[in-house]
Amino acid sequence: MATFSVVVSDPETGRSFTREVEGQDANRFMGREIGDTVDGTAVGLDGFSVEITGGSDDAGRPMRGDVKGSNLSEILMEGGVGFNPDRDGERRRVTVRGREVSEAVAQLNVQVTEGEGSVAVALGEEEPEDEEAEAEEADEADEDDEE
Repeated sequence: MATFSVVVSDPETGRSFTREVEGQDANRFMGREIGDTVDGTAVGLDGFSVEITGGSDDAGRPMRGDVKGSNLSEILMEGGVGFNPDRDGERRRVTVRGREVSEAVAQLNVQVTEGEGSVAVALGEEEPEDEEAEAEEADEADEDDEE
């Protein structure tokens, strides 16, 4: 049975959250590829959609969107995901994992694409704010500006 860590990125706030996913929730990601959209309930985000943006296996080898399948592959790279050259023109043969999510994946990176509300509140990282409290703070700020 698959178990992996999912890093959820919120592009609106720039924050990221880590969740351990196993069992049926992990199976929702199996067989999907980089760029596919998955229902957010798999990571605890009811009403949100997430897009798979990458990941890595237990040895730290990155997933590449331009490599088919889920197997390891040695490719000659000039840069990009998995290789940062030290000098101009440097190329190196690097072992990477394909774009398909499999049981070999240890970490999966996803980005929130659709949904209403705060991602941090939906994941339980923050308490929901009262709309009344926000309105009172805004009124106090207006009164301070008038003085």
